[in-house]
Amino acid sequence: MGGDSNFIVDFLAGGVSGAIAKTCTAPIERVKLIIQTQDSNPLIRSGEVPRYTGIVNCFQRVNSEQGFSAFWRGNFTNVIRYFPTQAFNFAFKDTIKAMFPKYSSKTEFGMFFLTNMASGGLAGAGSLCIVYPLDYARTRLASDVGSGQKTFNGLGDCLMKTAKGPSGFLGLYNGFGVSVAGIIPYRGVYFGMYDSLSDLNPYKNDRGAFALVTKFAIAQATAITAGYASYPFDTVRRRLQMQSELPKDQWLYKGSLDCLVKVAKEEGMTAIFKGAGANALRTVGSALVLVLYGEIKAFMA
Repeated sequence: MGGDSNFIVDFLAGGVSGAIAKTCTAPIERVKLIIQTQDSNPLIRSGEVPRYTGIVNCFQRVNSEQGFSAFWRGNFTNVIRYFPTQAFNFAFKDTIKAMFPKYSSKTEFGMFFLTNMASGGLAGAGSLCIVYPLDYARTRLASDVGSGQKTFNGLGDCLMKTAKGPSGFLGLYNGFGVSVAGIIPYRGVYFGMYDSLSDLNPYKNDRGAFALVTKFAIAQATAITAGYASYPFDTVRRRLQMQSELPKDQWLYKGSLDCLVKVAKEEGMTAIFKGAGANALRTVGSALVLVLYGEIKAFMA
């Protein structure tokens, strides 16, 4: 019974902290997605909608063309997606971590870090299998550009149109392979680095304001590092997701490797990091998740 109750606490703490953080950082995440996917957006490629020239330009145009509330377009789907994603990540991480041998951070730091990285990576890959269609829908709903007709009218419309398209149900899993490949370094660094540095934090058991600041600093450094480590994988999967409902003869990219090669060749190597600046700002939310998770767990204990 104790194990079940711990899993439920992990599930609820991870989900609630994730939902709060995602809602707070939704405007930044939407801008990041638009910039990251604009070169595979048919409206921008055709010249019907002008390119976004940067973070500030994107913020200004979304506000003027779609209205202030549009910054939260797709956020409901993101919260629905993120609650089980983050909850399963944290819950599976602790469950999987318990299966590994225990190492001391003081005498066996290398093995301690690798164990945390492995459990975090496996947890991320496992949860992605469950919620990937929601991740796909989040990308598509948030990547609408200009002031014209939306590509999809909501979560249900997005899932139904894609599933009824040429690729069928599997269209909802376009980019899944590279996502699994990317989730290993992201979640591995995200959880492995955070758990390892947190264990070395002399204020980890304190409840004061300064202790919270130290926890947030560790979380922020972790989130930025994890974000950059996996960003090329993220760019490829978002580009692949942008073509899911189209017939295969209209696809820009044949697969993950083809996408990576074409992006690097046509747009330059730095193109795989488009939107990374906004993503760095967005990591405040990821850091907030890590800190909130620990505080909520302590409160519920």
